[in-house]
Amino acid sequence: MPAPSRARSTAALVIAGMLWGTGGLSGSLLAQRAGLHPLTVATYRLLIGGAACATYVALTGGLRLPDRRQWRRLLLIGALFAVFQVSYFAAVALSSVSVATMTTIGSSPVALAVASAIRTRRAPRTATLLSVCGAVAGLVLLRWSPDVAAQPAGILFALLAGAGFAVLTTVTAKPGLDPITTTAYGCLIGGVLLTPAAAWLGMALPLNVDVLLVAAYFGIVPTAAAYVAYFSGLAGAHPVLGALSALLEPLTATVLSVAFLHESLGAVAWTGAALLVAALGVGYWRPEPLSSAPAAATGRESRTDAGRR
Repeated sequence: MPAPSRARSTAALVIAGMLWGTGGLSGSLLAQRAGLHPLTVATYRLLIGGAACATYVALTGGLRLPDRRQWRRLLLIGALFAVFQVSYFAAVALSSVSVATMTTIGSSPVALAVASAIRTRRAPRTATLLSVCGAVAGLVLLRWSPDVAAQPAGILFALLAGAGFAVLTTVTAKPGLDPITTTAYGCLIGGVLLTPAAAWLGMALPLNVDVLLVAAYFGIVPTAAAYVAYFSGLAGAHPVLGALSALLEPLTATVLSVAFLHESLGAVAWTGAALLVAALGVGYWRPEPLSSAPAAATGRESRTDAGRR
């Protein structure tokens, strides 16, 4: 599958970040109306999202079993989905939603930038450094909580979740798997891994129309569609830019909260939002070359494999 153009990759990453931003509101609605534990909500999210992608692939005639090497990657991707969800909700339980989100999403692009510099033995471009630093600073201003320093356990789990997302981004950026298949198998495997814990916490889902509609939206839009868009965008963009696009999630969630939940933002939060948008604009305008991405190291191998096939 040829890599998408820069414009298409950027558009896909932006769409993914904005769709993720609707997940907080829909996930909260599902938890409230169904009376479910957050980890159970995450389990339903992965299972429904994976099933939606698998159904689409089956209906379009593309469903087939992966080979052994692909299975290894898909199992790893599914495990990373599970680790990310467990770590994130542990961070939420031990701190707060704001602290967990700020630390998880903010740490991912930093980790990827450092990992890329170590792997390639070359510092990121100035525009990339400005984008990462500005975006993280904007996120902190947007989501800052005075209780951050008093919640070390929550921060540690949030950092683990951020590392899990960074590794997930790196693994899925490598060629060899199409985005829909990756999302289908990855979400289903991750959901199955979380099911025992979710069953212990309670998975009874009320068969009410409003609950089922919210569950369907939560699994299809901010999960299946968002991850397909994200994995599609990663095919033509540096992983650092992909992780930066994830910062659109809290920005979108904040805008939705202001628009529909009538929450108010102070001057600091609005400054953070503006800084975040400006930093992302720099990242999209002068993106890190894909040739410096970890996935590039596998380019020769993938071309050789393609020739053999």
